Amino acid sequence: MLSRRQFVVWVSSAIPVALVSRRADAVAAGWIAADADVLRALAEAILPTELGREGAARIARDFQRWVDDYRANAELVHGYGTSALRFAPASPRAKWAAQLTRLGDLAAMSVDARRARVRDAVKGLQESSLPEVAAAPHVAVALLSFYFTSSAAADLCHEARIGREQCRPLAAQARKPLPVAGVGP
Repeated sequence: MLSRRQFVVWVSSAIPVALVSRRADAVAAGWIAADADVLRALAEAILPTELGREGAARIARDFQRWVDDYRANAELVHGYGTSALRFAPASPRAKWAAQLTRLGDLAAMSVDARRARVRDAVKGLQESSLPEVAAAPHVAVALLSFYFTSSAAADLCHEARIGREQCRPLAAQARKPLPVAGVGP
């Protein structure tokens, strides 16, 4: 059992860590926003070429918005049939901002040079599958995970407007999805 004194010492030591963590996250938000060109160049290098420059830039902007809206310790949706509550982990923004800085000025490089730089940066990561976005060990892996779990990635893969995780009326369920413009034969 903790004494009051031990409890006060424990709480007082925990508060500065939370404040420092929050401050680091706020500073990192500025870094990532300032590195929008690097993030866009990263997206162009690692995402499917079928997206083109505009598509890669759109995904980079969507990822930036996801990072900006991320809330640590937010309650997550629990799985069907379980009452166990899960909470979002700490924000990975500071770690990812530092990784973007270490990648350098990707926008000034050719796409092949960007890919080589990213390959070197993620060398040694032991992942058998894409992790959840927030759990990604590197910003490049997070961007890939963000894209490949999206509805747009499913549409591109199937060359049709599947609209994964989007609501369609029951009457439309029997109809074949429309093709994605500019993809396929």
